[in-house]
Amino acid sequence: MTEIDYVKIFKALSDEMRLKILQEIAKREEICVCKLMEEFSIAQSKLSYHLKLLLEANLIKVKPQGKWNFYSINNVLLKSIFTEEMISLLKK
Repeated sequence: MTEIDYVKIFKALSDEMRLKILQEIAKREEICVCKLMEEFSIAQSKLSYHLKLLLEANLIKVKPQGKWNFYSINNVLLKSIFTEEMISLLKK
């Protein structure tokens, strides 16, 4: 992993809303963007922006299905950066 990759990761994690979004995604195997919109009281454009930064940092993965996108965490990356204890805290 390059220095730029780490910068993207920690920049994405430096925002409280993105951490909350990541936690919500981590609680499930995958979640539809429509459910994330229900969970967070923010504009769709802001949610998309936060998801974009999490995707660019490779912290989450996206799977398009029809008109919706389903998001899941990138366990491989998280395990390479954080301890199991930190990952389990994320899922609470």
